[in-house]
Amino acid sequence: MSILDMTTVGNSGWIGHSGPDQTKAKQFYKNVLGWNINEMPMQDGSSYAAAVVGETPIGGFSPMPETDGNWTIYFTVADVDNSLAAAVAQGASVLQPAIDMPGVGRMATLNDPQGARFALITYESMAS
Repeated sequence: MSILDMTTVGNSGWIGHSGPDQTKAKQFYKNVLGWNINEMPMQDGSSYAAAVVGETPIGGFSPMPETDGNWTIYFTVADVDNSLAAAVAQGASVLQPAIDMPGVGRMATLNDPQGARFALITYESMAS
């Protein structure tokens, strides 16, 4: 089995959890899946709770509470703005317009035409 790098275009390279209680969510997935939860420092001085399997961060927990819990899959694309426009042209609705996250990359969050939430991301490391 091959493991794709998170920056491989088309790969679902990251998962993000949102919900009402990050502390409870982290403990739940730590107990159920055996994840380590590591605080990753961000460029703005804050930190982000990352789910780690072995030595590899695979996702994280949003510090911003939401009423309903959900997971968002981040699909890697070569250009967020172009992919966002293509998704909207195909019937997707924008939940969060494209934004730059210093130290991470450019991302946008959408619902596909069937209502499934997903995100597009171009990592800073992909810039030429």
